[in-house]
Amino acid sequence: MCGGQHPAMFSQPTFPGLTGPALLSLALSLAAPASHAQQAPASLAFSDFFVQPIGPRGLQPTARLLAAQGREVQLVGFMVQREHAQPGHFLLTPRPVSMAEHADGEADDLPASTVTVVLPAAQRSAVVAHTAGPLQLQGRLEFGPVEVEPGRVSWLRLHLAPGALANPSSAP
Repeated sequence: MCGGQHPAMFSQPTFPGLTGPALLSLALSLAAPASHAQQAPASLAFSDFFVQPIGPRGLQPTARLLAAQGREVQLVGFMVQREHAQPGHFLLTPRPVSMAEHADGEADDLPASTVTVVLPAAQRSAVVAHTAGPLQLQGRLEFGPVEVEPGRVSWLRLHLAPGALANPSSAP
């Protein structure tokens, strides 16, 4: 998630002994059913994201994270306090974190499980003021590398539904 992390740091999941039809069957069983939009959102924790302990292949997503891909989830975390908030998104972590981008540059203390919370399209120019304390958010989870700011790759994104944030600040 944090700037400077190379995509190779995260390895693709492997399924030893599964090839061809068996692997396709597993992939289809993990795919979201057509009716998943009506299902209650799954409660997900930051500890559900990556296999623990971290092994020689680096961070590997858990089956639970992969199953939640593209689905509505609830997540409780802390909004990162940034020196310069960015319009359209903010960062959520499992513990309180402050970033001093001017002083630290890309040498931040963000955990690998940091989630970029993406505002709905109608609010992409809004800046969300920092909120102290735990936040419970609900949105569609997305996993995979995406550059969300110049030099910052996000591996985890939570896309909020329209109206999820009542009154974000307008961009300066």
